[in-house]
Amino acid sequence: MLRKTQLFLFLVPLSLLFLSSCTKTKHETGFYFWKTVFQLDTIENRALKEIEAKSVYVRIIDIDFDPSGVQAVPISPITFTQPVPKEQQLIPVVFVNQRIFAEMDSLQIRGLANKIVPFVTAKIQQAGKDKFTELQLDCDWTKTSRDKFFYLLTYLQELPALKEIMVSSTLRLHQVKNTVTSGIPPVKKVMLMCYNMGNLRQFGNQNSILNQQDLRTYLSGTLRNYPMEMDIALPLFQWFVVFRNNNYIGISKHINEEDIKDTSLFTHNPNTNLYILSKDLSKANLKKGDVIRFESINQEDLLQTAKFLRGELKGKEHRIIFYHLDQATLANHGAAELQKIIAAF
Repeated sequence: MLRKTQLFLFLVPLSLLFLSSCTKTKHETGFYFWKTVFQLDTIENRALKEIEAKSVYVRIIDIDFDPSGVQAVPISPITFTQPVPKEQQLIPVVFVNQRIFAEMDSLQIRGLANKIVPFVTAKIQQAGKDKFTELQLDCDWTKTSRDKFFYLLTYLQELPALKEIMVSSTLRLHQVKNTVTSGIPPVKKVMLMCYNMGNLRQFGNQNSILNQQDLRTYLSGTLRNYPMEMDIALPLFQWFVVFRNNNYIGISKHINEEDIKDTSLFTHNPNTNLYILSKDLSKANLKKGDVIRFESINQEDLLQTAKFLRGELKGKEHRIIFYHLDQATLANHGAAELQKIIAAF
């Protein structure tokens, strides 16, 4: 009897340990919303429900130079024509172009902060929400703009109006790898942007949105040591990068996948993502001979990314946020795919 009791006492904690090790963390999910008018259609509303989204990160304004190029001002503010669904919390995002800091002093930065807060608060109310719990600043800061951006983050957290609100920041891959020059933002949480990691302007058949080689180059062995709570943003979008005489001229918003697959318009360079325009295309202001690099993201790209990040983050809790909530984008990524990616974490 004593031996049976001892065996039982040995096996119970062992089984509990086994069960706990097999229990996966259920990560919170959400979307970015990056348009100037907030109005969700049936597909977008359904996507929120299908992944049980807890949050919508909504771009409220950009901060950039006014037309004179002298003063930093809010531009392209969002308009809410309908409330944000009650099931999701609204997390306002302010995009800050890092170039504004070149000529700003601390007094001007404080003035900017004091303009941002009431503007965001008014937009939260317009969105049908009583409050917000987090304010995210999105800025691809550099070595030269780092200190002034960090000062903006610090000062925002000192404002009485944000006393109960977490101020967070986005984080690019190069800022994870190069902490000596990039620094570590003075916030409690960051959002790792797992996209736009390649050289967009370089001619070639690469994918600048997401590729596994760059992901591992920047994050292997460094991400796990980053000293801060971290959420993850993953791309769902695609775009059409235009080159003329092998020189980058922009991203076209006037062509689509159907256009580049039209053999009367484009010739596909085999085994690449490059398409050569066969004749002038006036609707997109493109010329014969222009080359379009079609960059997109598929399920396998995202699954590989999720599995790599899972290994680097080693079970840490984090939100998984998809960029972005848009009917055309979601048409290429169904609910089953998104759920599979979430489960891979």
